[in-house]
Amino acid sequence: MADKSIGLDIGLTNIKAVSLTRQKEGFFLNSAFSMPTPPRGMLSESSLDQENVAQAIKKVVANLKSNNRSVNIALNDNEIYTKIIDMPVLSDKELSLAIHWEAEQNIPVPLSDITLVWSVLKRPPKDSNEKMLVLLVGAPTAIINKYQKIISYAGLNLSSVETEILAVVRALTYSPLPPTIILSIRAISTSLAIVKDNILVFTYSIQTGGNAISRAIASDFGLTKAESDEYKKAYGISREGVGKTIGKSTELILNSIAVEVKKAIAFYAQKYKDDSLIQQILLSGGTARLPGIDLFFAENLGIETALANPWKILANQVVPQEIIYSSSDFTIAVGLAMRDI
Repeated sequence: MADKSIGLDIGLTNIKAVSLTRQKEGFFLNSAFSMPTPPRGMLSESSLDQENVAQAIKKVVANLKSNNRSVNIALNDNEIYTKIIDMPVLSDKELSLAIHWEAEQNIPVPLSDITLVWSVLKRPPKDSNEKMLVLLVGAPTAIINKYQKIISYAGLNLSSVETEILAVVRALTYSPLPPTIILSIRAISTSLAIVKDNILVFTYSIQTGGNAISRAIASDFGLTKAESDEYKKAYGISREGVGKTIGKSTELILNSIAVEVKKAIAFYAQKYKDDSLIQQILLSGGTARLPGIDLFFAENLGIETALANPWKILANQVVPQEIIYSSSDFTIAVGLAMRDI
């Protein structure tokens, strides 16, 4: 069976890779692998640090045992500018002429410093009263160049670059979803997306994530960063014992995320007045596995909340238990691997 596509998620704390093949009934998981990201990782501009990341990437992809040397990657949502805009229904040619004016209004940096891409998410008939939805993405060219250099150091080919939240949405909308909020809680940021009719209609990046939770625990308990990470994973923010105390330590951070979610819900309710309300929240990313975090959002937002499971895309296949346990960690890598196929 030939490998078709590799998704490579270069996270701040872990590098994950997934190889998929398309089948009639769904997708087949050829292999998946994860390992810690070297210290400083993609945040560093040092050539030595970047070489270390490249070697880690090379090892991760080698463990897939794939004959494919091309990878799809995602840029961190807090490093780029993403906006979904309403526009009159235009042809592709008309849109290409209008899009730079829209970008100047919505992206707060000179367009000469970024690589600009756009995609039509929804194009209603011209005679309808609806507007079309256009996804506008501006990525600093310097950041793209850095990723290209590191992928080259790893001896791989860069097939495509997109945003993390687009990969997450692709992985989780393979089957139809009701109106849904997706929260992808990463190390230093949280990406929020609203999906309606399986179409991304709103996205936003919140500048806090799992590392802020770890720092709060470390400060309150007098722990090192490594120790607080272990406490976080073991006890979470459950209502009993240590988890209850940790929950109080992290309450301010989680409440700040919940406030942003409430703003997004209000925006959705205002824009889609006659449509159904948000029916569920899906949590993705490593922090999503904290015991009790789903209950926190369900109780504070009054919406059913569950852990995202990107492996629902797979056909009838027995997946190793350790991969199932880490399902939400692999959402971005799965979505990237789905891109080509």
